[in-house]
Amino acid sequence: MSSHSDDYHDLVAHRRFLDEVENGIRMVNREIIHEKIPQITKERFLKFAVLVSRLRGEYLAAAFDLVEAGAHIPADTVVQSLRSKREKFEEALNAF
Repeated sequence: MSSHSDDYHDLVAHRRFLDEVENGIRMVNREIIHEKIPQITKERFLKFAVLVSRLRGEYLAAAFDLVEAGAHIPADTVVQSLRSKREKFEEALNAF
């Protein structure tokens, strides 16, 4: 019976430790990000969301342009352009 009790107490202690670490990381992130970007307002955040949407639109439009080209194999330059658009979108999305 004490084994289950010990397991439970170990689990609670482990969970408490993880919560403390998570809270510490959150506080450090907030402090460091605030140094770099002092004003994170709703308006700035929404502008960022609009940028991500525009980049996604550019990427998807380029992908659908491939469909419109029919069964033709796209040129390397077309694929490179598509890749570039995807990378821009993914980088912005990851930052977002």
